[in-house]
This record gives sequence, structure tokens and C-alpha cells, in this order.
Amino acid sequence: MKRTLGILVFVGLVSGVLSGCSDPKTSAKSGEDQILQYQSSPGSVSFPELAADLGYLGNLKLESIGDSVGGPESIQLTATKQIDFGSAFNGAIIKSYSQNVKIKSVIGSYGSDEHTYIGAYILEGTPIKSAKDFIGKKVGVNILGAHLEFVLKDYLRQGNLTEKEIEQVTLVTVPSSSAEQVLRNKQIDVVLLSGIGRDRALATGGITEIFRDIDVFGTEFTAGDYFFSEAYIRENPNTVKQFVDGVAKAIDWAQTTPREEVITRFEDIVNKRERKETTENLKYWKSTGISEKGGVITPSEYGIWIDWLVANGELKEGQLKPEDLYTNEYNPFAK
Repeated sequence: MKRTLGILVFVGLVSGVLSGCSDPKTSAKSGEDQILQYQSSPGSVSFPELAADLGYLGNLKLESIGDSVGGPESIQLTATKQIDFGSAFNGAIIKSYSQNVKIKSVIGSYGSDEHTYIGAYILEGTPIKSAKDFIGKKVGVNILGAHLEFVLKDYLRQGNLTEKEIEQVTLVTVPSSSAEQVLRNKQIDVVLLSGIGRDRALATGGITEIFRDIDVFGTEFTAGDYFFSEAYIRENPNTVKQFVDGVAKAIDWAQTTPREEVITRFEDIVNKRERKETTENLKYWKSTGISEKGGVITPSEYGIWIDWLVANGELKEGQLKPEDLYTNEYNPFAK
């Protein structure tokens, strides 16, 4: 069945800002600590944070400048040099790159498999069973123009809704940390949940799953990547290599280490941050969701979204190739 990309809204607000010179905070002499600024998520552990704790980043030090809101913001902040690296859904990365926002993906950051996926949920007893039932309903997503909106609209199109009918489905942005409660308070009719938040909600009970992204897309897949600006990579290739090498090893560690040991490590990392964060949700962690060993990026992870953008008239045929958007040059598992 023909599937179209839908809306991946990220306007090229930051075009032309990537021509600057190297950032002094990452141009330290050999042996000195180098600081990489990024966004973190309360109560969770990213793969760069895991890599740092495992000692895989060497003299690279991470400095969180605040909490992550979502991929589109991460792209904007990276492109405008407010952070050094970010993470986003690959579809949003393609859309941004096509708007002349020159970022390049270097390693996988998250994905969906049988254990870790995005699902759509309703309260038990809610009369929503098919795509047609979404018409006139409010659906909670973490941010517009990213993975959750994409999977929802593709599900609706596969359910034979017209574009006019899809416009009657209201998307409501709700923070991931409160999404479950917003549903239980009946402020929305459906909510899209992923990872730990989804598993916590299921463990509490009283909700029903409508669909999963791996069913909509028909496969397990790496959905998003870590990226730097192309200018940053040109000016700091050794830093990027060191970062990717460490993160790749951390992903592999999480892919091959018993689940209980991974969770214990995550809990220790959160506790050491001393930010008054809860570790309660970490017990629901099940897998990395990343399909390739060590986060190696494959052409299909971008090719499928490029094809859909072309089919939807948002990209011209041949305008972008997967190789324009990522590199495995720095990943030791790609050798």
C-alpha cells in the first residue's frame, strides 16, 4: 500500500549558519579534557552518557545544557552551535537537510524492535478500534514534525483516511513525562508512548494498545541518529571520531550485556548526577531498539524516508541520497 511521509515540519531557520570556525571548547590540546555540550533527559541515560560512565570517551567530557524537548529542536540547536551534537528522527533529519541545514548523522541513537517501540494507547473502554475512529479525536504526541507524528499519520493513511479526514485528527503536544497522566485525566483520547514511559503505563494497567510503529512500518528499524553539523565535523574530526568510537562501544555493551546489569548501571549513572532524578522508570528498560551492532547506519534507514518524501512531492527525485545524510567513517563496527 502506498505510504506517504506526511508532515515533518522543520523550516530551514538556520540555513547558512554552519560556516564558522572550530569551537574553542572542543579544540583543547591533546591530553586535556574537551567539553561536548548536549541536551539530556531526566531519569534516563543516553548512549553518550553511558559511554562516558564506561570510560569509553577518554578525555571527552559531556555537559548538559538542559532537557531535551525533541528532535526538531535538537537539530536547530546543533545547527546554530548552541549544542555540539544532537539526536533526531531520521525523517526530520532528511527534511532539515533538504532545507540546507547541513548536519550529518554519525551513529544510531534509538530505534524500534519487539521490546522497544512506539505504540498508540487509549483508556480501556474507549470506542476507538480503527483509523476511522480517530476522526475528531485528540492525540497526544511529544512534539510535532517528528517520529510520533509520522507514525500516526502513516497509520491513518494505511487505514484509508483521506487527507481531509486526517486534518480532523487533532495533534496535542504533551511532554513525555506527563503523557500517560494526560491520557488518564481524559484530556486527550489517544496518546503515543515509547520506551520506558510506555512500559510503565502498561504496568499500571487500564490502557489498551491500538497499533505499534513496527507494525505500521513492517519491520524493526533504527529510527534516529546522533549527528554533528558538517562544519563541526570538518573542524573537529578527531573529536567526532573519539565520540563515535566511544558511543558505538557503549551501544554494543548495552546490546550484549544482560538486561539487569544494564539497568543497574543506568541507575548508578542517574544517582551519581545528583539532580534529584527518579530512577523508578529505569526498571522498565528492555533493549536499545537499535537494529545494527554498535549503531552502524544503513542506507535503508534513510532511503525509505527519502522515497516517501519524493512520492509526497516534498523532495525532488535525486535531490538527496542516503549517503548525503550520514557517515560510518568513525564507527569501529562498520569496518
